[in-house]
Amino acid sequence: MTGIKKFAIGAVGVSAVLLLAACGQSKSSSQSQEKQVLNLSAAAALDTIDISKATGYGQTGNVFESFYRLGKKGKTTPGLAKSGSVSKDGKTWTFVIRSNAKWSNGEKITAQDFVYSWRRSINPKTASPYAYLFSGVKNADQIIAGKKAPSSLGISAKGDNTVVVKLERPIAYFKVLMAYPLFGPQNEAFIKKTGKKYATSSKYMLYSGPFKITGWKGTNDTWSFVKNNYYWDKKVVKLKKINFQVVKTTNTGYQLYQQGKLDMTPLSSEQVKNLKSNKDFKTYPYSYVSFLAYNFNDKDQTVKKALSNKKIRLALSLALDRQVLTKKVFGDGSSVPKGFVASGLAYDPSTGADFASQGKIKNTVDYNENLAKKYWKQGLKEIGLSKLSLTLLASNESTNADALTQYLQSQWTKVLSGISVKVNAIPSKNAYTKASSGDFDIYVSGWGGDFSDPMTFMQILQKGTSYNYGKWNNKQYNALVQKALTTDANNTTKRWQDLVDALKLANSEQAVTPIYEQTTAYLQKSKVKGIIHNTAGTQWSYKYAYIK
Repeated sequence: MTGIKKFAIGAVGVSAVLLLAACGQSKSSSQSQEKQVLNLSAAAALDTIDISKATGYGQTGNVFESFYRLGKKGKTTPGLAKSGSVSKDGKTWTFVIRSNAKWSNGEKITAQDFVYSWRRSINPKTASPYAYLFSGVKNADQIIAGKKAPSSLGISAKGDNTVVVKLERPIAYFKVLMAYPLFGPQNEAFIKKTGKKYATSSKYMLYSGPFKITGWKGTNDTWSFVKNNYYWDKKVVKLKKINFQVVKTTNTGYQLYQQGKLDMTPLSSEQVKNLKSNKDFKTYPYSYVSFLAYNFNDKDQTVKKALSNKKIRLALSLALDRQVLTKKVFGDGSSVPKGFVASGLAYDPSTGADFASQGKIKNTVDYNENLAKKYWKQGLKEIGLSKLSLTLLASNESTNADALTQYLQSQWTKVLSGISVKVNAIPSKNAYTKASSGDFDIYVSGWGGDFSDPMTFMQILQKGTSYNYGKWNNKQYNALVQKALTTDANNTTKRWQDLVDALKLANSEQAVTPIYEQTTAYLQKSKVKGIIHNTAGTQWSYKYAYIK
């Protein structure tokens, strides 16, 4: 997103991709205060502002807060909790809520608000796409499976200010997970008062973060964030307002940038080639891997049989020249992935080696036309076919969407004899709906890390996870990930090896086929300062942003 997610296109893909921008330089301190307004663009409209139902928090991480926030380089910084402590066995966390933590309407944020929020998010009736992230909290898995009541979740309030969380096992990444907005509070009285109107527009919502939303009515293409004057740390928030508008194409974005109506805009691969030397050119990497999700439960039995054949999946992967795709077709700084998990996300605690490198498998994401043709021929023969027709489902809202689908279609047609590929490029929300309901053959999906631990990627290929669109199911993989989550959770070395072994398995099987690791190129005015950008989790933070 998770997100992507999770920002994310497809899985990441969900909340709108944020762009940053700013107004001109102020000439006096009073003018500076007046000019503390950012004008930003988004690739798509906000799909929801309900933290229990969100599929990512690219924008809303700035209006909702949990026990912690993400600071620079993905480090946890203070949030709504003034302190957090963990027991020696790693299974009990205690958080003390700040006495000055308040909702955007001035009401006190209490420990019970966290208890209610967690129970609401994990309740199967809510259908939260991120419910699986609660796994490891006492009784969470049984609640998700409908076997226990949400009230049995391992979270409780001791008075107004203390939250106690009971875990079934130590969770190595729990502290950074607690910076994710999903785990923030929700106001039960407000939700009951607003009823069905809750979260349908910006006025039917209470906010706990540095900003609050105004002007969002559920479907419109413009909205704003304004400073939340009840925020506990309001004194450090310099921005008065952030204006958003949906910008559908990079050409339109560039024109608005040139006109001074946007001060940051993403660039397409063609624009990157022409603007690389521009003084405003800037790139932002993200722990996002774009990949092809195969539908292992395809309604078309012929396609199902084909995509369930490992050699056919390998052929589809080996036919792609990712160097050409990232360097020449995109040219925006994106890179060739080593496998399913993003490079630079997490490192071996014993050796310092990159997790993605440890799980790399030869002849899976390499470009090898001869081997691709060999596997293709063998795979078709094994399932009794001489030709195969496939539909490629994709979002049409990312900067490189058209370039990517055109490349995939042309490259497969060129290398693989007898293949026919139809592209179905539609708005991301529609594509996500189709993918979630299993209405696709191959889906251009992807994932951006929600936290800086391998588990943020590894969990989404487990059986039953909402983001496992293709319903890949491998008993050995499931067992390895589960082992890392349970019996080996407190043994750093064993846990890491479980995850490396699981990654090698997913990569060798081509459970999904990685395409590229994302870096987005922008033009950005130099007047914008103090923005925090992270490669995992809530990607952008404007808490300390200002206009110079």
